[in-house]
Amino acid sequence: MSTDILHRHLLKFLLLSAFSFFVGTVHGTLQVVPPIRAWLDSIGSPYGGPGHMIDPLAHAHMNLIGGVVLLVMSTTFFLLPIFTGKKIYSIKLVDHTFWWVSVGVYSFYIIQMVFGIWEGLLLHSSPQDIPAAHRFYGPAIAISSFTMLVGFSAYLANVLLTVTASSNNKSGPQ
Repeated sequence: MSTDILHRHLLKFLLLSAFSFFVGTVHGTLQVVPPIRAWLDSIGSPYGGPGHMIDPLAHAHMNLIGGVVLLVMSTTFFLLPIFTGKKIYSIKLVDHTFWWVSVGVYSFYIIQMVFGIWEGLLLHSSPQDIPAAHRFYGPAIAISSFTMLVGFSAYLANVLLTVTASSNNKSGPQ
């Protein structure tokens, strides 16, 4: 696997990282607009209740996992061959890492936003209906979290397999 091929695979990490920072920045900007801030505060942000799902959970998740973690993963895959002198163990695991983590990150974000808004609206109109809506939250968030876990596991496996690979796995000049 040439470094050009690896770099092409890493480009999607960098692009989604930049997009995630953009989404997180827009989210952060919107949540301080006075009417939105007042509504978020009225539903418990940032201390609990439905508002907590929107601010800080969804906002921080998008910036930290979507932005920072995807950037760190791409940086690791870029630097590992330089530091070890070995090729990345599996480009397929690089791709699995990207897709599982990306789907997990964005599904987690969307779930936080949907349930935060839904339960926030119910808090003001029909608070007795919140438990009925919230019962779907646990399974939905568990699925998105498990999806991210698969991606993080693929990442860790690829890093460990690269580092522990035999010396026959040497990469060419970088």
